[in-house]
Amino acid sequence: MSGAALDITNLSVAIRRGPTLLHGVSLHVAPGEVHGLVGMSGAGKSMVGRCLLGILPARVGITGGSIRFAGQELVGLNERDRRRAGAQLALIPQDPLSALNPSRRIVSQMTDVMRLRLGLTQSEATARALAMLHEVHIRDPEGVLHRYPHELSGGMRQRVLIATAFACEPKLIVADEPTTALDVTVQKQILRLIRDLQRSHQTSLLFVTHDLGVVAKICNSVTVLNAGRVVEQAPVAEMFAAPKDPYTQALFAATPRYDQPGGVVA
Repeated sequence: MSGAALDITNLSVAIRRGPTLLHGVSLHVAPGEVHGLVGMSGAGKSMVGRCLLGILPARVGITGGSIRFAGQELVGLNERDRRRAGAQLALIPQDPLSALNPSRRIVSQMTDVMRLRLGLTQSEATARALAMLHEVHIRDPEGVLHRYPHELSGGMRQRVLIATAFACEPKLIVADEPTTALDVTVQKQILRLIRDLQRSHQTSLLFVTHDLGVVAKICNSVTVLNAGRVVEQAPVAEMFAAPKDPYTQALFAATPRYDQPGGVVA
C-alpha cells in the first residue's frame, strides 16, 4: 500500500518441518496510525510482531510473503542491514519485569539504547532519559534513574519501557499486550499514556491485544486473526458498528458493552 509505514503482504510463517503458524497474513499501518491486531491466545498476533522485529524463535521461519517497513523490504535482509532497519522500530513488551535486566540500574538500560540508536553521548542520553521519564509522569524521575527494576512497581517499570521506546523516535512501535501484567486501574493509566505519546510524537503503532475494549479506546483500525489467518479488517468504528465474521462477532459477544470506540481512556 503506497505511503504505508508498515506493509505486510501474504506473510506465512512455519516451524521447520512442522506446522504453519501464519497463513498469508496481510495488514497495513499508515504513518501516525494505531492499528490493532486482535485475537485469542494462539491466534498468531505476537508472531506477526516477532517477524517485524526479527526475533522469531529458533526453528521458526518466514516461508513466504513480504514485510515492507518505511519503504524497505525486511524479509531476506542480512543481519547487518536488518539491525540498521531495526533502528527505526521499537517494542513495548508484555512483561516489564522480565524485559528489564535485574542487575543493572534503569539509567544504564535506557541510555545504552539511546546511545546505540541515536549516537548520543552519555550525558546527552542521560538528559534525554530524564526528560522522557518526566514525559511518562514518573514521580521522582531522578531517583528512578538510579534504581534497579525490582525497586519499582509494575506500572513504573512499564512506564520506563514506554519512555525508552519513544525516546529513540522510532517510526513504528510494536506494543505487545503491554497492559496484560498490570491491574485494571494501572492499565487505564498506561493506555492513556501510550495514546497521548503516540499522538504527540506521531508514531505509528501496531497494538497487539486480545482485548477489544483496548482496541475501542486506542486504535484507528483493526485486523482480527484466528488460527494464523486474517478473518476481518476494518476501521474501528466500522467494525464495532457491524462485525461481519462469526469469529469477530464471538469476540464482541464476550466484550462488555461499555467498551465502545470514541470514548476517553479514564
